[in-house]
Amino acid sequence: MNTDQAFYLLKNAGVTEDISIQTVRRWLRESKINYEGTGKQKTGFILDDTDQAFNLLKDAGVTENNSIQIVRRWLREGKIENVGTGNRRTEYIPNETTSKLFLNNPTDQDKIIRQLKVKIKAQDEHIKGIEDLHKHSIKTLIQQREKLNQEIATLENEKSDLQSETQKLLKENIDLRNELLKLKEELLKGYKREPEKAQVTPPSKTNDYRQKLGLSKTAGEKEVVTGYKKLLKITHPDHGGNAAAFHYIKTDYDHFRNSIKG
Repeated sequence: MNTDQAFYLLKNAGVTEDISIQTVRRWLRESKINYEGTGKQKTGFILDDTDQAFNLLKDAGVTENNSIQIVRRWLREGKIENVGTGNRRTEYIPNETTSKLFLNNPTDQDKIIRQLKVKIKAQDEHIKGIEDLHKHSIKTLIQQREKLNQEIATLENEKSDLQSETQKLLKENIDLRNELLKLKEELLKGYKREPEKAQVTPPSKTNDYRQKLGLSKTAGEKEVVTGYKKLLKITHPDHGGNAAAFHYIKTDYDHFRNSIKG
């Protein structure tokens, strides 16, 4: 085979022009081909057999699958004269597989078909395994999504319950404050008089003091003092009380203390 034939075959096999030129130059240095300077392709067979074709394509870096297709085409197009035995090729393409691709023996063809069916079955099982794994992954993701949705719903319910509880506590707080104000008003009801009248009010008897404070007639002097102090604290203006009521209770309390001392 000369340089023109080698370059032609490489280009026909789909090898780029730059790589084809480099490969032809290398083969020429290695004395694998002869120099031919016409640049024209001669008719007739170029390669002796398929073994030589496989060696050429492998040495040029063509893949196994592409090499098989190219050799078949070259054989049909008359570029290869004979079908090789596979003995001269390397382990890049198994000898048994390559040689049987070009045999016309029906027995050998049946065997190849059986082998291909086995391979196809193995591939189908592999694909089925991948599909099952994919389905399982989808099922797991759906379950995780449903679980997250349930957790979100639970959190939203808890949030709603907390808001309701907060509103309830606020309402109870307001009610308690209203009750406290009402209680203060009831305690101060008997003492809301004008300051002038409170000043001229004659001293009350001891039992009158107990009656005003809501104590029993037998209550001791300490209990009366404690009751007055509580009222003074409630009515003090600094604590939000009424100044007039505070003045009246203070005057009444002073009268009580003076009556004790007397």
